[in-house]
Amino acid sequence: MHLSHLHLVNYKNYTDLEFSLVPGVNGFVGPNGAGKTNILDAVYYLSMCKSYLNVNDRQNLRFDQPFFSISGQWQLDQKTHEVQVAYKAGVKKQIKWNKKAYEKLTQHIGKLPVVFISPYDGDLIAEGSELRRKWMDGILSQLDKTYLDEIQRYYRLLEQRHALLRNMHEHRLFDADAIEVWDAQLIPSGNYIHAQRKNFLAEFIPVFKRFYEQIGQNSEEVEISYRSQLLEDKFENLLLASSKKDLLTQYTNTGIHKDDLIFTIKGHPIKKFGSQGQQKSFVIALRLSQFDWLKHHKGQKPVLLLDDIFDKLDNERVERLIGLVSADYFGQVLITDTDPNRMRALFDKLPGQTQLFQIIDQQALPL
Repeated sequence: MHLSHLHLVNYKNYTDLEFSLVPGVNGFVGPNGAGKTNILDAVYYLSMCKSYLNVNDRQNLRFDQPFFSISGQWQLDQKTHEVQVAYKAGVKKQIKWNKKAYEKLTQHIGKLPVVFISPYDGDLIAEGSELRRKWMDGILSQLDKTYLDEIQRYYRLLEQRHALLRNMHEHRLFDADAIEVWDAQLIPSGNYIHAQRKNFLAEFIPVFKRFYEQIGQNSEEVEISYRSQLLEDKFENLLLASSKKDLLTQYTNTGIHKDDLIFTIKGHPIKKFGSQGQQKSFVIALRLSQFDWLKHHKGQKPVLLLDDIFDKLDNERVERLIGLVSADYFGQVLITDTDPNRMRALFDKLPGQTQLFQIIDQQALPL
């Protein structure tokens, strides 16, 4: 699977950009602000029906323009498939597969898997647990439609439960029967999500450690631990035990929405004790393991998007990383950098098909 052609209209800084790509490694060079990342973001959008960087689609519109569109031709199963995204301010966005619009965007997610490695990935380490949960959910949702449905269902039920708790707190009345109605629906969803996360991590963590060893150093022992209240007791028991606290706080204090992943290096939190290079290697290993997991379970190679990967990585780590992603195990790669000389020297060493573009004045010019 690979993207063979991309066309952007009014997407972020681009008025009208169109070019073709090779199945191997495609590079984009240019100064900061030229729009290199926006190209990778558009490819991500064609896969996940949303921007990697801006959740609000109005922020993806070119200045003073009423709409944007992203079109891509994908080579999949020896056939060409066209995917088009169309968004107009104030109108629901539309995703088309071979000119036929989806009824629900979730029907498209997972068809064209991509993995985005970005400087913002450091937030997986630096920020709170919600971001790490969303990262897991994003991976699992590309493979398991039931998981995607259940995670959406769980959070809808959770909001209803919170609204009921607020209402009971306001009227100083605890209605156990009303709470049980929501708990009876919340428990099976929570149990399913927990089981899938647990199974995913059992398979994912050994692969992650292998990739980190290949990028970093063997002496840098790393670990991912799954922290979940559902590992301690049954969900129904946890909800019952926290009922008084829930009423007081007007919030559900137990459940899979409290799950977290603990990242450590040599037994210590990498957030506090890891160097910039170690943290960068850690998140790149997370993303490469994500690629590996999707490739194994979907039977096709995701497109790998590498944005500004040279930042905070020493030359040795960069060489190891490029050696990995240019191997036959990986498929199509899109990579950005600010230094044309560094990219040209790098591409001269790469096997297989390569193509290098320079981003100038909203155009992608062969370099």
